[in-house]
Amino acid sequence: MSSTTHTLAGKSVLVTGGTRGIGRAIALRCARDGASVAVLGRSADSSAVADEISVAGGRGLALTCDMGNDAQVAASVARVAAEFGGIDVLVNNATVLVLKRTSELTMAEYDLMSTTNARGAFAAAKYALPHLRRSANAHILTLCPQPQLEARWFEHNMAYTASKFAMGLMAFGLAAEQRANGIASNALWPYTTIATDGLAECGNAELQARPRTPEIMADAAYCIVTQPAAEFSGNFCLDEVVLREAGVHDFDRYSAVPGTPQGDLSRDHLVSAEQLARLHELQGN
Repeated sequence: MSSTTHTLAGKSVLVTGGTRGIGRAIALRCARDGASVAVLGRSADSSAVADEISVAGGRGLALTCDMGNDAQVAASVARVAAEFGGIDVLVNNATVLVLKRTSELTMAEYDLMSTTNARGAFAAAKYALPHLRRSANAHILTLCPQPQLEARWFEHNMAYTASKFAMGLMAFGLAAEQRANGIASNALWPYTTIATDGLAECGNAELQARPRTPEIMADAAYCIVTQPAAEFSGNFCLDEVVLREAGVHDFDRYSAVPGTPQGDLSRDHLVSAEQLARLHELQGN
């Protein structure tokens, strides 16, 4: 990855699932450039995030949106484009996390995951595309892992894994489909678990023990969406790899539990062998 060559000053950014956690951190990072940033969330009270965006240096807009409701997604995207004069960056972050085996998962939980994760990301991209085509440096960034046909990724949380891999296939497909329109599409995933409400609610003590903060994903996302769209598309990115390639060396500041040795961090369970090999190369291992 080349060094950042673009700024988000004067740009319009839309972040789904942007009222908390990773989405909120990405929104605030983009706002520091002076961008107009809209966040979509299920919460009816998301005005505080819009205020935070303004304090960070951007122009904030927060909208309540059910990502499984086509009409709401279409209306939200249209409103963002109308109020900001277009859309330059779409961040597909909205995700429902339910870590259960098939026999334990209710169909309501399955439907919520599949409609929010894969279908919601598709709908956001579909309705944003006409606006992205008018941008001078358009990016779609989807927060999902690289799809991998290995049993170990499916044996404990098959439905969740399938929904996130579906997002990865969509991110890769959009890169191919929209290349002629100048729209980049990339995926981003964390090397470690990230301290969010979703992680706190997942019930896995090992994953919850020593995560990193959402800011590492925000910094990596910023590096990606400020790349030249014509030159950086179709990639499955890992947060630490992105930042190391951008020249970052201090990762202690991202530890949610200060003082945690980097080797003791809680690792995410969907990192591909290819991504891990590249990270170890950069780490000098």
